Amino acid sequence: MAKTPLEKFSDDIAGILEEYADDVRGNLEEIVKGIGKKGAKAVQAQAKATVGGKQYASGWTSQVEVTRLGATATIYNKSQPGLAHLLEHGHVSRNGTGRTFDPVPGREHIAPVEEELVEEFQKELEKKL
Repeated sequence: MAKTPLEKFSDDIAGILEEYADDVRGNLEEIVKGIGKKGAKAVQAQAKATVGGKQYASGWTSQVEVTRLGATATIYNKSQPGLAHLLEHGHVSRNGTGRTFDPVPGREHIAPVEEELVEEFQKELEKKL
């Protein structure tokens, strides 16, 4: 059975929207990969300057997960994963006997980079779309 002009029009619109969605998904994936890599390098630089430990600073990397709905970049420390939270927010120092000592203040080195990356992501996304 032949399609009516309305059905053809509907198919054409669906095809155009699908093509646009693929373009948006590709641009989004490209932006997220770039922001993830840039973010890992920025946190690494901040960690060297703020915290100091060479092994801790060199362990920063990013991983991008692409799904049907979009893309997500995760920036994390592969060498010492639990240390980032303690250094960012501070902690209480203890010795082997369980006695606590003075609190160790946090040194923000992740949060400033995150704020910059969010702003840059928004600008890049607006520019590409």
